[in-house]
Amino acid sequence: MIDEPLTHLAAPSPVASRSWRIHHRTSYTYAAPARESFNEIRLAPVTNKYQTLRSFSLAITPSVPIRQYIDFCSNTVHHFDIPLPHQILLVESRAVVATHPPKPLPENTPSLPLAQLPRAIMDSYCYDYLGASRFVDLEAQTWRLAVDATVGVTDSWPAVLAIMRFVHGWLAYTPASTHVHTHIRDLLTHRRGVCQDFAHLMCGLCRSLKIPARYVSGYLADEQARATHAWLEVFLPDLGWLPMDPTHNRQIDNTYVKIAAGRDYADVPPITGSYKGSLNRKMEVDVNIEAL
Repeated sequence: MIDEPLTHLAAPSPVASRSWRIHHRTSYTYAAPARESFNEIRLAPVTNKYQTLRSFSLAITPSVPIRQYIDFCSNTVHHFDIPLPHQILLVESRAVVATHPPKPLPENTPSLPLAQLPRAIMDSYCYDYLGASRFVDLEAQTWRLAVDATVGVTDSWPAVLAIMRFVHGWLAYTPASTHVHTHIRDLLTHRRGVCQDFAHLMCGLCRSLKIPARYVSGYLADEQARATHAWLEVFLPDLGWLPMDPTHNRQIDNTYVKIAAGRDYADVPPITGSYKGSLNRKMEVDVNIEAL
């Protein structure tokens, strides 16, 4: 993947660096013992030009060996299996991350005309982030919204900002109105959702105009954070991958901690897996973020 801007552009000045200690705890309690459990974990924050991972640890109860690999989206994935019966599964991650993103790009930052974008990104390894995916489609209604959002806009960077403003105003943020498996076709009907819905919809609108867009999972570090957050990154030639948060209608700052990226939520769930046993289970998630 191309994550860095080309060197002939002057790099924006960074905002003040901040450091965060993050404790993410997920517990599953089963009505009857579960067995043959296999799980994948995507909870390790990345190191890139926007942030530096200082430390990370992962603990599993019952205690089992933990292995890891890098998936096709370049995310770190930890995985483990528990063959013996167990009534409780506890997953705890702890991380210390320093964030140091550049200042937001002004709207008048030079960028390619939209009409030239498809040809310019042919060699940018962005193919996976241009098409439909499990929760994002590029049907006529999605394309129509993208066109409406960018009326009169000819350059790619102003078009991205226009789409973000449109999505922020068009969807109503409504807690518990959707779930992580909500498709954007449902958003087009009900026009309400939460952070992953804003990210999915903006991905769909951008891809409809041939702007590569990938879904991002992570944390928005503030005192109220008790779960993960979602935003997206768009790719523009000469500018690289640019993180945008349509839920809050802004480019990211030093309160954002990135964990993973993919075509949509299906590529980046914090925890996913399977087991044999009762469907009757209770899941509890708690995230604690502390500024250092």
